[in-house]
Order: sequence, then structure tokens, then C-alpha cells
Amino acid sequence: MLSILADRTYRHLFLAQIVALLGTGLATIALGLLAYDLSDERAALVLGTVFTIKMIAYVGVAPVAGAFANRWPRRSMLVSLDLIRAAVAICLPFVTQIWQVYILIFVLQSASAAFTPTFQATIPDILTDEDRYTKALSLSRLAYDLENLVSPALAAFFLMFVSYQALFIGTVIGFVGSALLVVSVILPSPKPTAPRGIYDRTTRGLRIYLVTPRLRGLLSLNLAAAAAGAMVLVNTIVLVRSDIGLGETEVAIALGAFGGGSMLAALMLPRLLSNRPDRPVMIGGAAVLIATLLGLAIISLIYETRWLPLLVGWFVIGICYSVVLTPSGRLLKRSAHTEDRPAVYAAQFALSHACWLVTYPLAGWLMTFAGSATAFGVLAVVAAVGMFGGVVLWPRGGETELEHTHANLPADHPHLRDGHPHRHAIVIDDFHPHWPRVDEK
Repeated sequence: MLSILADRTYRHLFLAQIVALLGTGLATIALGLLAYDLSDERAALVLGTVFTIKMIAYVGVAPVAGAFANRWPRRSMLVSLDLIRAAVAICLPFVTQIWQVYILIFVLQSASAAFTPTFQATIPDILTDEDRYTKALSLSRLAYDLENLVSPALAAFFLMFVSYQALFIGTVIGFVGSALLVVSVILPSPKPTAPRGIYDRTTRGLRIYLVTPRLRGLLSLNLAAAAAGAMVLVNTIVLVRSDIGLGETEVAIALGAFGGGSMLAALMLPRLLSNRPDRPVMIGGAAVLIATLLGLAIISLIYETRWLPLLVGWFVIGICYSVVLTPSGRLLKRSAHTEDRPAVYAAQFALSHACWLVTYPLAGWLMTFAGSATAFGVLAVVAAVGMFGGVVLWPRGGETELEHTHANLPADHPHLRDGHPHRHAIVIDDFHPHWPRVDEK
């Protein structure tokens, strides 16, 4: 897996991702402490609002940014967005009102909503071989999981010597470091695209995404992953501290079990996907997610929440969470032409976070008002809906060549050089605005 780091361009981008993630992790911890300082007993409400603002920015801004990503040089765009995020981080230690936090977080997360899909769409242009790209996806998954483990440790170390406001300086260093690493390499220039109106550019990624069966299935599987992930991320502290009666160390251990499972899966996936299609692997991962949530629901109902089953369950959920999400980049890559990738990656970014916008509050509400057994059970049902949707919306054989016709093209059109009707793998574009039916002749 590490062999792809021999590619200088990818190595610098991967390091840029790591330092930016570490900076973001430090900011998340510092924001919690800042919220407590500004609002005391209302800190949880403030943080809940911050996370909601984050999701709204992701869902609303990403498609618009994706529409314009091919209009600007990739490197300039990524560096500019990093510097905007650094500028916001510089301002955060000086805020004195909650509304100031909300505005700055919206600007910060809007920049992230533009940065992340553009960054992700650049990687397949650098690593064109699918095996190498799969390894890059696994490394990216590892980077996210390591950030969940390393950022809290770094924050705890720094807080022994400095106040939490200094953590925002670490965030600034992370974003500036990311900008320097991006500017140190040459990135592929966007290919010229046909002139399109603002509405067409803004909605193109969503239209390609929602017409492509494998991507509709991916969206449904994202819901399954979000249901399980929300249960872990929202409710771990309540399950460990209140239901089981353990301390903060055990909270960290439980979250570490989830992250460790995800990391293990990321290490295994390149070999697993080298000789297996994505569909059965991802659907299988979702099925185990559902079984694990149901098992924990039964245990909570009969015996109340227990420490060892919870730890094992979080580890298994971590594995399956990574199994469902990591291959998504491969699906996006093969579902769009190079010029459409930023828009399609932005659509995935927005739609997947829309799933979290549903499951985050649902997990918290169920845990608060109905208890752990009900929360596990209902989120298992949500995950089952996601998995079933994946099976139905992403039929077998979607990767194969399909025979189809083009009633809107003249017989001498260059696209019809292989005849009319003809057969090839389908990618939604101007020539293929809809997905052919299997029986279409």
C-alpha cells in the first residue's frame, strides 16, 4: 500500500491531507472548550448547532463549488481555500459571542465543502491505475482514522502547557502546511468543458449521480453507514458513562475500538477488492452492520448495556463502516468523465452528509428519550433500509457493457462508429443523459 507514496505528487497531497486533518481535529476539541467558556451549561446546545451548521454548509455549498471546480486551476483553488480556513482559525480565539462562532464556522466549513471534493477528484487524475487508486483510498481512510486517535492525544499534550486557545494556532499551522504542500506540486489542469449555464453546472453532478444506478446504490449504502456511525459518534459517551458507569478513559477506548476496526479494514481492502467486485463487498459490510446493531439492541434490552459486547460491537462496526465507505471513490471514478469528476465528487460529498444530517439528530433523540435498546433497534432498521435500497437500486451487472441506441444522434455521428445500436460501458454525459434499460434495443 505504501508503495504509492513513491509518487511525489500524491505523497505531497497525502501529507497535505494529514496535516489539515490534524489541524481540524485540534479545532474540534478547542471549539468544545470555547463553547463551554461562552455558554457554560448550554455548551451541548451550542456544539449541536455548530455541527448542524457544518452539515448545512456541506450539503448546500459542495454542489455549487463542484460546478465551478473546472473553471479554475486546481492548485490555486485548493491553496486559496486552505488560506481561507487558516484565516478563520486565526479569528476563532478572539470571539466573544456565540453568533460570531456560528458565522466563522459556516465560512470555515463552506471552504472545506469546496476543498474536499475538489481534492478527492484530483487524486484519480494523478493515480490513473485502479489498483493504485484503491490503495490511495485505503490510505485516505487510514488518515481519517488516525486523526481520530492522534488529535485528542496531541490536544491533551498541548493543554498541559498552554490554554485551549493555542490549539487554534495548531489549526492554522495545519491549513498553512496543507497549502504549502499543495503549492509544491504541479496538479493536472481541468480539461476544457462545453459552455454551460449556471443552473446546468450547479446541478450536473447531482443529475449524473442520481441517474447512475451504482451511485444511487452508493447513496443508499451511505445511509446504512451513517446510521451505524451516528450511533457510535453521538452516543458512545452516554453508553459508557451513564449506562455502563465507566469513566473517560473507557470512552476513549470504545472510540479507539471503532477507529481500530476501521483501520484494519482499510489495510485489508486493497487485497480484497483486487479480485472481488465492489457491490457484494459493500452490501456484505452493510449486512454485518445491521446484524451488529440488532445484536447490541437485544443485549441492551435483556441485560442492559455491557462493556465487552459494546467494545466488540464498536470494533465490528468500525470494520464494516470502512468496508462500506472506502470503495466509494472507485465507483465515483468510473461513473464520470474526467471533466465531470469534481461535480460528481461534490454531489457525493453533499448527499452523503445529508444522510448524516438525518442520522445525527435521530441517534441523539432516540438515546435521550427512548433508551439505548430502542436507539440500537431503530438505527438498525434505518441501516436495513439503506442496505435494501443498495440491493434494489444497484442491480447486478451494472458494470457491464450495455447495448443501446441514440435516437437523438444522426447515423453518421462519430459516437456511432461502432454501429447503431451499439454496446459499451455507460457513463452519463451529453450523449447518454439516461441509463439504458437492460432490454433496450
